[in-house]
Amino acid sequence: MFPHQLTDARAFAIAQAMLDGFNRHYRLFREASAEAKKRFEQADWHGQQRAQRERIEFYDKRVDEGAERLQTEFGAGELPMDVWHQVKLHYIGLLIEHHQPELAETFFNSVTTKILHHSYFRNDFIFVRPAVSTEYIENDEPAAQPTYRAYYPTKDTLHETLVRIVTNFQLQCEFEDLGRDVDQVLNALREQFGGVRLRTNFQIQVLSSLFFRNKGAYIIGKIVNGFHETPFALPVLHRPPANRTAGPKGQLFIDAALFGEEDLQMLFSFARAYFMVDMEIPAAYVQFLRSLMPHKPRSEIYNALGLHKQGKNLFYRDFLYHLRHSSDKFRIAPGIKGMVMLVFDLPSFPYVFKVIKDFFPPPKDTTREQIQGKYFLVKTHDRVGRMADTLEYSNVAFPRVRFEDELINELKHFCPSLIEEQEDAIVIRHLYIERRMVPLNIYLHEATQKEQIEHAVVEYGNAIKDMVAANIFPGDMLWKNFGVTRNGKIVFYDYDEIEYLTDVNFRKVPEPRNEEEEMSGEVWYPVGPKDVFPETFGPFLLGNPAVREVFMKHHADLLDPVFWQGHQERIRAGHVHDVFPYEASKRFVVQRRLRHAGTPPAAAAPATAPV
Repeated sequence: MFPHQLTDARAFAIAQAMLDGFNRHYRLFREASAEAKKRFEQADWHGQQRAQRERIEFYDKRVDEGAERLQTEFGAGELPMDVWHQVKLHYIGLLIEHHQPELAETFFNSVTTKILHHSYFRNDFIFVRPAVSTEYIENDEPAAQPTYRAYYPTKDTLHETLVRIVTNFQLQCEFEDLGRDVDQVLNALREQFGGVRLRTNFQIQVLSSLFFRNKGAYIIGKIVNGFHETPFALPVLHRPPANRTAGPKGQLFIDAALFGEEDLQMLFSFARAYFMVDMEIPAAYVQFLRSLMPHKPRSEIYNALGLHKQGKNLFYRDFLYHLRHSSDKFRIAPGIKGMVMLVFDLPSFPYVFKVIKDFFPPPKDTTREQIQGKYFLVKTHDRVGRMADTLEYSNVAFPRVRFEDELINELKHFCPSLIEEQEDAIVIRHLYIERRMVPLNIYLHEATQKEQIEHAVVEYGNAIKDMVAANIFPGDMLWKNFGVTRNGKIVFYDYDEIEYLTDVNFRKVPEPRNEEEEMSGEVWYPVGPKDVFPETFGPFLLGNPAVREVFMKHHADLLDPVFWQGHQERIRAGHVHDVFPYEASKRFVVQRRLRHAGTPPAAAAPATAPV
């Protein structure tokens, strides 16, 4: 029970110190996000990637600083529990007029649980549910910009309004031909709306900050026409210097017009790097984005905005809610068991839970720390739509009654150091959670149509090439390590052998020097720890004749070390590849080429390979 009176003077000071720590964190987070605009204007792609990586580490650093301050100044870990009750109440009071209360609550949880033993993690001490509403928060300062801007064009002023929408972002670079780009957006709009007339309340609502990721800046908004709302995104890119047509300053162009929830879902995919967005009130951005993607969980939207700790918090709340309203049991996940991870799931919940085993059979030669490092690499890297994001948790308590006995036995056998059995709970000290997908090997085995196999194999090769473009070598390329999403995308999810492409030595298999070497069933040539022989992939991947036919038609270059070496050379030379989060047929440049060739735009291939 909470005390009726706030009697301990230390409690308010601790609450204020905690909030000071959060405010410092969010100020630095916003500064890094706001600087993305300047990096985009300067085409500083390496700086953009570096900033995206470094920003992910901001949160844990500030939590460590906050916990250290509370321990040093207040001896927080030794305080009686009634003081912590009062700290939480004071903290709630400090958040009443705060612009990021939900993030500040999560920060409170992170600092508190770092100080207190996990057996104290009860509702009284942390924010299991939000205490402060995020509805209708507004920044009332005179110079503050609103969360979104609303424009009210007529049919005659639509072109002028779209130009104003773009120029209002005040990018310090000129467009190559903004009038041409807006004409193309208008053509795409006409195709989207057909003959539908503009209603009296026709308006275009646009979020006030650009969304930056890698080499792109995205204008995000929606078109309101009567009772119909259509989400849209306009990707703004730089023209490479060699391809510019309007002089040294005319370098920006709108690459495509994306419409509808499906296109936005791809843009905000869980398999892509986080955006950098300058937000005073993140909850308002999330609310707006949910109106564009109502089927996307709020946790994933917070993740996409770079607020992945808040995403973790919301995900866990959703998970607990699901547990209360379901009765099925956790089980060993279907599919081929891994040598490094024990994977289990809850059939009614669309995620899998992955625990690092205590020991690994040969030929696996790795450690728990190395595997955690691989997962952190993926978290901080550009995932190019091909590597699943993971949520990392510590000390998660599951109801013991919800576990199948077979799963309990597997956990005790393979992960005893990570399992703590309590009277009615199983506590797992460390695990990863990621979106459940159909393993590609199962998908290919169950495919009944030739078109399904062809699509999956082409997508598999494209997924590898996308990762290669982002300086990632997946390591273990077996089908079982890739999954198929609901919209048919192929995503990699087994990271224990992942490497930077530039750290790998791709070699051609040496010619045998004599008949004995040629007939040998063993590897007779020296192999270093980073050596990879692409020619040897075939026997492991292409046993199925139908699969082999498609693979050799579309991706035979993956069996040639020259392909891999060529990408290494480009990356080492500083080249940053373009990998687009939308189909090639959406790109205006592709549409122009196809029209010139007399081919309908719909016939264009997906933009799953680097362009």
